[in-house]
Formats: sequence, C-alpha cells, structure tokens
Amino acid sequence: MCARPSLLLPLALAIAAPAAAQGEAAYLGPPLSYEAEAHEDPVARLAAKLAAGELELARDERLGLLPALLAALEVPHSSQALVFSKTSFQNALISPRNPRAIYFGDTAYVGAVPGSPVFELAGIDPERGPIFYTLTDDREAGPKLQRRDQECLRCHGIGWTDDWPGVLVRSVQPDREGTPIMRLGSKVTTHESPFAERWGGWYVTGTHGTAKHLGNVALADQDTQVGIDGEAGANLVTLEGRCAIERHLTPHSDLVALMVLEHQTRAHNLLAQASGRARLVLHRQAAMNASLGRPPDELGDTARSQLKEIADELLRYLLFRDEPPLPAPIAGTSGFAAEFAARGPRDRLGRSLRELDLKQRLFRWPASYLLQGESFRRLPAAVRDIVLVRMLRILEGRAGLRAYGHLSAPERRAILEILADTVPELPPEWALAAGRG
Repeated sequence: MCARPSLLLPLALAIAAPAAAQGEAAYLGPPLSYEAEAHEDPVARLAAKLAAGELELARDERLGLLPALLAALEVPHSSQALVFSKTSFQNALISPRNPRAIYFGDTAYVGAVPGSPVFELAGIDPERGPIFYTLTDDREAGPKLQRRDQECLRCHGIGWTDDWPGVLVRSVQPDREGTPIMRLGSKVTTHESPFAERWGGWYVTGTHGTAKHLGNVALADQDTQVGIDGEAGANLVTLEGRCAIERHLTPHSDLVALMVLEHQTRAHNLLAQASGRARLVLHRQAAMNASLGRPPDELGDTARSQLKEIADELLRYLLFRDEPPLPAPIAGTSGFAAEFAARGPRDRLGRSLRELDLKQRLFRWPASYLLQGESFRRLPAAVRDIVLVRMLRILEGRAGLRAYGHLSAPERRAILEILADTVPELPPEWALAAGRG
C-alpha cells in the first residue's frame, strides 16, 4: 500500500523547551525532572540524528513523511488503528469520514491525521516514560520537531493516566461528527476492560463471533439518548464506504493491534509510574536518613510498604491477573498478529512472550513482553527486586496460587523458562529455577 519515496527532505530541527504548567506535579523538578531535556526516548534520538545530518526523511508521493517517520522509529505499518472521535488537539480535522491514524512500536507512538501537516509523537524514555512531541511538516521552511509537554499533558497527565504522563486508549460514544457524548460515558480501556466497553469512537476491523463492542458506530441524533448498539459495528472486515480509507497507509484498523495497543499503553504508564514513584520514595527516605544520621540506603517500614505496593500493582498487570476471558475467538484483518508474534525474542524451545492466543485471552503466555524491555530493566532496584522475587515465587508455584490462579502449572513453568532464557540480567536463582544453572 505504500507509494514509492520520491524526494529526500532535510529537516530544520527545533526542540521547544517544555513549559512547567503542572508546577505541583510530583514528576516535575528534582529528583525526577520530567521536564528536563530528553535524550533516551526514540524521538529524541531521531531528533539528534536529523540535527546532525545523519538521517533524512524520504517524502512519499501519496503519504508525505509518514512512511519514513514510521521506519525511523521502528513502528510497523500493520499497527495502524483508526480513531474517528474528536479526542485530539486536531479535532477540527477529525471525523468519521477522516479518522486519525495511530501507529505504535515497542517504544514509540505516532498519530497522523490526513490533511494535517502535524504528526503527534510519543517516545518512551526508559525512566521517565512517555515524552510528547509534534513534528510539523513545513514544505517551505522544513519540518520542525517540538516537545509538547504543556499541551499534551492536559489530557495525557491527568486522571485518565493517574495524574502522571501517560499514553492511553479511550472509548467514548460519538455523534455523527465524532464529538463524544460525555453523558454516555468515557472509559480508558486496557487488557483488563470488558470487551463490550471497548473502542467507542474507533474503527475496528476483524472478527469476534457473537461478542460485541462499541466500535465502528457514530450515533445519529435519534440514538444519542440510548447509546451505541454493539451489534451495529460487529465483525466488520472492510472500511470501504465508511471513511476515506484511501487517504491512509493501510485499509485496516486491526482488532488484534488495538488489543495489543491497550495492553501496552497501560503497561508503559505503570512502568513509568513505578520508576518515578519508587525514586520519590527513595529520595524522601534518603533525606530522612540524612537528618537522623542513618545510613543513606536504610529503608524504614513506611518506605518498604510503599515500594511493595508499587511492585504489587505492576506485577498484577504484567502477569495479566485481572484480564477477563475473551467472549469469543477473535481475528484481525491485517498482518499485525503474525508480524508481532514473529519479533521474539524466543527461548531455547522457540517460545516467545509475543505469541498470541486470541481464543480465550490475548497472549498464549500471560506475561507482558515489556518484561524484556529497557523500561523494566531500568526500574530502581528497590522495586524491581521486589517484583522479581515475588514473580519467581509465583511462577515456581510457591506463592499466589489463588491470586494468580489464571496461570496453570505448565504456563507458570513456560513463562519462567522463557524469561530465564530471554532476560540475561535476571538474578542467578532464575536460571537455577528454570534448570538453566
């Protein structure tokens, strides 16, 4: 579906300093300093390459900079998900006829609206979490990349993301123009959400049997009192006639991609919150220790309790403890499922945390592939160690048999072995438990 690149375009780069509008936020200022210049998220790395002349973005005849931007950020085309609700700062251009496209990779998110020169970007910093940018394609002056904390955190740093910078999938009930009808409700959806509450204001291509969701439907005036009939948008496999699909990179808004996106956004947020909140706990403890003449690394009971609470919340999500069973088998319409599952890494038996189930639940092995990522590796040791000790006990069957009863004994063993083979930084007891010692 991608047209051939025709022109190389140099980038005139401008990184705007973020404004600290949320001056009371715990993540602003020392010790976290979310507002400081970014260096480690993929968009910041892209900016550095462009500024140094190490990379140029190829202009596509039909889609402009989008294909080159996705390639530079390692974001697959098959991840495309289309949202037609007016839930972006580019609302004037978004409608059921002209939806916004969302693309995602492991550490980057890209939003693109047909007809707009502005791309919405989020890059995942391994310690600070999502950092927000726009890239404006000015054909005369050259594209301009700017950090956008002040604007983006108005929606991406409030209650929807636990008052912390975060990415999200939001389900609303939109009218025929795409405007959310707020009295009908608005939910942030994750892998823990009931299937029937998902994807209001999104296009969804794929099959899901008798299960119902809120996608693919814009409410006519006479329907705004009762809300969306989940049957109306069910099992849609083509978007022809519903939107100007030819303006997009692919003709899909893949059901499986949407489900992985829901899992990943919340996981990224929880990892960032765990990192930041643990560092705040340790910072306060160090200050107290200094005032009392204690060793700087000594932990009091309150700090230990807070770190355990942070670790437990993260562990519950990463092990899919509260994922409801799928009401019916599902399938997407693009190549996303196969492409995603093929990316590994794999253990010595060829198993991967990216393997999909799609019959009873999302993943074959209910443990997040983000356990293998940099954000998890870079968690403060004080909270990461709690997660790993607790997780190992669960996977060995020595704890959590009731709370984590969704994991069968063979599944616990498989997850343990996959992690032991694919995460080299794990403590030695993991290799011993997996029989790798």
